Amino acid sequence: MRALVLEKKHQLNLRDIDVPSFLSADDVRIQIHTVGICGSDVHYYTHGSIGNFVVNAPMVLGHEASGVVTEVGANVSGLAIGDRVCMEPGVPNFKSRATKLGIYNVDPAVRFWATPPVHGCLTASVVHPAAFTYKLADNVSFAEAAMVEPFAVGMHAAIKAQIKPGDIGVVLGAGTIGIMIAIAALAAGCAKVYITDVHQPKLDIASAYNGIIGINIQNNDAVAKLMADTEYWGADVVFEASGNPHAIASLTDFVRPGGNVVLVGLPTEKHSLNINSAIDKEISIQTVFRYANVFDRALNLIASGKVDLKPLISDTYSFEQSIEAFDRAVEGRPADVKLQIIMADK
Repeated sequence: MRALVLEKKHQLNLRDIDVPSFLSADDVRIQIHTVGICGSDVHYYTHGSIGNFVVNAPMVLGHEASGVVTEVGANVSGLAIGDRVCMEPGVPNFKSRATKLGIYNVDPAVRFWATPPVHGCLTASVVHPAAFTYKLADNVSFAEAAMVEPFAVGMHAAIKAQIKPGDIGVVLGAGTIGIMIAIAALAAGCAKVYITDVHQPKLDIASAYNGIIGINIQNNDAVAKLMADTEYWGADVVFEASGNPHAIASLTDFVRPGGNVVLVGLPTEKHSLNINSAIDKEISIQTVFRYANVFDRALNLIASGKVDLKPLISDTYSFEQSIEAFDRAVEGRPADVKLQIIMADK
């Protein structure tokens, strides 16, 4: 099938490539409609690797997707040909200890789309387990459905934070995941969420949501603002979504005594967390790797109308414009949150 193929670092091609197409009794075949461009896709394009995951052979990109079921396996119930769906891209070993514990996202054997050596979904169709394929409500568009995946990261982070109704939250970093976390934190019960960044256009997009307060740290002291607003108590929950060493170093300045910190952003440089301050305040520190057991709930929130992700779609491209779309993503324009590629017109 024709696909967007990462040949190696800095080299993308639209070309035919052999991808697995066998349909087992528990699988469905899906015609891909919409695919979002994720920061990890871009990182593989520009760096050729993420940590221990290295692109050693041509790989199809893409893992944020929606589409239409075109074939179902013999054992599949609950899904039918013609159903509009979105897909959870990480499939674990169903017999692993991690899966049995409900933490299948950290199963060492998990096969995640567009993570070497596993092909992604920027191609005409894919075969996927029905257990990780979710039917869309009539009011959920393909574009919204393709954003369930990044929103699930925000949901997982909010759950890890153990948010209580009325909590005050802080998110460091207003990239796609940072904004998703802020929206999820509000949905989980936060009264308001402060979000920090250096890019005002992203902060403006985030601040358009009722309850999210943007702080541009280029010309504002975010800690001072938060402390003044909380009578010098601090935030109940703090999320680090930037991976920036300076942000990581400031985490304990934002959080209240006994509060929760959730680490989401992956740092690419050396960093230093203030362990002494963390111990003095007896804060709880959690980490997030993708998500588990939240995909359907993320989709339900979107279908309910309580979460609107449409304002986060910055632009859409056709499949034939995929390389152009990725080159724009590499630019990292300040106003861009989510770029999407439309694979089909129906």
